[in-house]
Amino acid sequence: MDIQSLFVRRRNVLCTRGCFTDLYTDYFLHLGQHGLAISSEQAEIFKSALAAFTLHCAARPRMEHVSWTINFQRPLLNIFLVADTGESTVAGRAFTENVKIAEKNSFYQEVVRSNQPLTQSFVDFSGRDPLLAAERFYEQSEQRPARFFQMNNEEFAIVSAHPDFDKEWFKQLTLEDVSAFAANEELNLLETRKYRWHCGCSLERIYEVLANMCKADPEGLFQGSDSVIANCPRCAAKYPIERALIDRFLTEREKLQ
Repeated sequence: MDIQSLFVRRRNVLCTRGCFTDLYTDYFLHLGQHGLAISSEQAEIFKSALAAFTLHCAARPRMEHVSWTINFQRPLLNIFLVADTGESTVAGRAFTENVKIAEKNSFYQEVVRSNQPLTQSFVDFSGRDPLLAAERFYEQSEQRPARFFQMNNEEFAIVSAHPDFDKEWFKQLTLEDVSAFAANEELNLLETRKYRWHCGCSLERIYEVLANMCKADPEGLFQGSDSVIANCPRCAAKYPIERALIDRFLTEREKLQ
């Protein structure tokens, strides 16, 4: 999918927008491929969160690894999202098991840049709207305001402030205003990025993670069975793991060491 970043001249804001139909299709194909179930309410929350996250990443510098963890209370739901801004890829998952119970909803961001330490941000928020949660994150952690808009069912936009932005105009922005940017504002197209759904997980990577666990406590991992199903922690993809194959993997790895 194409995501455009346009600078709104005289207003000093950046408008980043895109239609997420293709990305949503890939996500639901991913769910079907791995037999993953999600309720209609969870799907709508995830779709909004995925749109906000992808727009956020498309407006950031390249060569970053970015993740969001959005924790909703009452009812419990975690949304995890991850992106590689250099490769323009996103992935994620929604889950309700082993979700932290807390007094407030929470929003975490982690960013890893090349040869730089991990940076983390945290805010709490109210409600169950990922777009409003992301706006609070911008206000508190990014130290600049941003407005998220759902243009139609699957098209979204973020308008983020830059130095010397028009504060009153920004505060009063409506969906109709953003929809009419092309007609009423002077826009400069800065770039177009092509984002796609891609986690990067594979059976080999899962083996790498589980091999050490198996070596330390094989019975704890397999619990008397000849195989287990492992889920990717990033996208929840399911991988069948056979004990005989992971034993062979360990043997071959030790030969190379």
